[in-house]
Amino acid sequence: MTTDGLIRPGAIWLDDRGVHVNAHGGGMLFHGGVYYWFGEHKTEGEGGNRANVGVHVYSSTDLVRWVDGGIALEVVDESGHDIERGCVLERPKVIFNARTGKFVMWFHLELKGQGYRAARAGVAISDSPTGPFRYLGSGRMNAGVWPLNVPVEYHRPLSSDEVAGIEAIRACTATRVLDESMHYYYRRDFAGGQMSRDMTLFVDDDGEAYHVAASEENSTLHITRLNEEYTGSSGEYVRSMPNRCHEAPAIFKHEGRYYMISSDCTGWAPNAARLSVADRMFGPWRELGNPCCGSESEVATTFESQSTYVLSTPSGPIYMGDRWRPKDAIDGRYIWLPFEFEDGVPVLRWREAWSPVGMV
Repeated sequence: MTTDGLIRPGAIWLDDRGVHVNAHGGGMLFHGGVYYWFGEHKTEGEGGNRANVGVHVYSSTDLVRWVDGGIALEVVDESGHDIERGCVLERPKVIFNARTGKFVMWFHLELKGQGYRAARAGVAISDSPTGPFRYLGSGRMNAGVWPLNVPVEYHRPLSSDEVAGIEAIRACTATRVLDESMHYYYRRDFAGGQMSRDMTLFVDDDGEAYHVAASEENSTLHITRLNEEYTGSSGEYVRSMPNRCHEAPAIFKHEGRYYMISSDCTGWAPNAARLSVADRMFGPWRELGNPCCGSESEVATTFESQSTYVLSTPSGPIYMGDRWRPKDAIDGRYIWLPFEFEDGVPVLRWREAWSPVGMV
């Protein structure tokens, strides 16, 4: 990436071949003393926002020099296949299952030609961190299962009036969904499964793994405990911060507490980050506000980035964000910044260049 061992947020980051790292919306896996960075392989132009290649993987021992590991999960040319070339495959994350010895990848999947209507979660597995990963399938989450934190009186299908009402409610964008919709979407999707868009994975100290995703037309986060294999739901999930429109969730744990950084719903345009905290993964989660410190524009746009992952290191967590370039997807940049703690609360400040020495 650099010859002086520094991370430069927003700059071109070169791999061992001298090519800009192509791992957007990514996540990090630390395994066997090596960091593996997985992300969306973008191509040029607006068409590069679709999956034309697959999930790229890189490896490093110092977070600065990255070796190209190739395509860990390839899209296919079979018409009608879930991951057909030209689908939308976003925010891949990989975790290791110590019980099975498998590496498990999850991602947000939209079927080719269907816009963002499918709202599926896809999963693949591998015997190696660099793949090749074998695609297992995709679908909506938790079909036929009620959230753990929903009162019994809402364990019922929508009434005819509610069906009519939901048609009048706009999907969440930059504005809030009407309060009346709070108990609409997950009931509407009960039988077929809950929507899953922007997502992340988190493995707790006890080995339990969680899938966290924007659901209910992006209005509410769903936190799902995965099964023992990490390849599906355990049948337990909760609705978190309903109607608050969180996207781009990223989870980390610090001194026994769980923190989540996320964004508002403004499409490709950057917005002010949100920091939330909980004593348990299933919550309740409490919003703490914007963790960014700096100029008005830096605070308002999260340093012109959107969260994708938080990497926990022995010396503290590192924010990983994307500076999207939707008109030329391959030119997207990476914004990595170390969290600082003030009065026990995580904060982010801009750094033109910084060294991860002492963190890895």
